Amino acid sequence: MQHLMRGMGIEAIYPKKRLSDPNSQHQKYPYLLKNLPIISPNQVWGTDITYIRLVKGFCYLVAIIDWFSRYVVAWTLSETMEIEFCLDNLKQALNINVPVIQNSDQGSHFTSSQYTKLLTDQNIQISMDGRGRCMDNIFTERLWRSLKYEDIYIHDYRNFPEAKLGINNYFNFYNNDRKHQSLDYRTPAQIYFRK
Repeated sequence: MQHLMRGMGIEAIYPKKRLSDPNSQHQKYPYLLKNLPIISPNQVWGTDITYIRLVKGFCYLVAIIDWFSRYVVAWTLSETMEIEFCLDNLKQALNINVPVIQNSDQGSHFTSSQYTKLLTDQNIQISMDGRGRCMDNIFTERLWRSLKYEDIYIHDYRNFPEAKLGINNYFNFYNNDRKHQSLDYRTPAQIYFRK
């Protein structure tokens, strides 16, 4: 079937692998977090993009999470993979606080000069995972797993507005009500804001 579709120049609609393809023209930064003790909020933020399956189609989610508290500082949902939703997400987060280090993968969104300039203008150190090393950004990967298993797969959102409302409700619950064993059964907000 695939060879017939290819011959006709058509393809199925599904999320493509490797949402974070690199751009060889963009500067890459070293991974700064190996053996670094994370001891306070806003010391390290992690960011990543994931796809959100809808009943018909997909949308894309970017989030910034504080590594110490697991608090989701900011998130943005988009119907396309254009860079603007990543820039908007970072600006939203920087209106809340400024980290010492921001970690991401080497995808073209995060290595673009538009994105890195927002970080360097605030004197934020830039850290990037090694290629193919999802464990370098483990807290964000765990966030995606929690979101998908506790919300996305259960609710099976039909469209973008429904997904946006549902994800907003989930992150509100995640930050303010969901107690984490790794946080001594406190919520991310309790740790992030030192309540």
